[in-house]
Amino acid sequence: MSLTRNDLMSLEQYSTARKDFRARVIEHKRNRSLALGPNATWAFEDQLTMQYQVQEMLRVERIFEADAIQDELDAYNPLIPDGRNWKATFLLEFPDVDERRERLAQLKGVEDRCWVQVAGFERVWAIADEDLERENDDKTSSVHFLRFELSPQMCAQAKAGAAIGAGIDHASYRHEVASLPHNLRESLVKDLA
Repeated sequence: MSLTRNDLMSLEQYSTARKDFRARVIEHKRNRSLALGPNATWAFEDQLTMQYQVQEMLRVERIFEADAIQDELDAYNPLIPDGRNWKATFLLEFPDVDERRERLAQLKGVEDRCWVQVAGFERVWAIADEDLERENDDKTSSVHFLRFELSPQMCAQAKAGAAIGAGIDHASYRHEVASLPHNLRESLVKDLA
């Protein structure tokens, strides 16, 4: 479900509510994060995580004009699942600068080798970076946006309790989770229509 201006707090309201709202979102995100190996994390997005992102952007940029607020909504609404998919921010984290440069060069194309799998079905490969290209001739980016499009049958089975797996199958980075932790699985099932 897309966010509208009616879903947002004014800058003044957000200033008052920010501490409690931020704590609520941080707790919510704990149930929507998946580590895949030592260097990759998927943060599954939804309406609440995107509301927080928009509110923070409005706050930082001091945006209060209707057109500018709509621009922010238009930028972030595509990251909200629509009932037939899961959407995630994919982070590649290498604390050392030299290692990061080397590994991101080795990981070109990694965003296209991410998958989820509802038990009993084939893997669903990510549709990555629909908004803009995040890879160049030398390296991939450390941040990607993924969409996993599910069939109605997959959605039904996931909602009925089928195990959900996820992974990355790239020549330079292979990690998978055969069955998502219960809290993450339950949170993701709520995204499905």
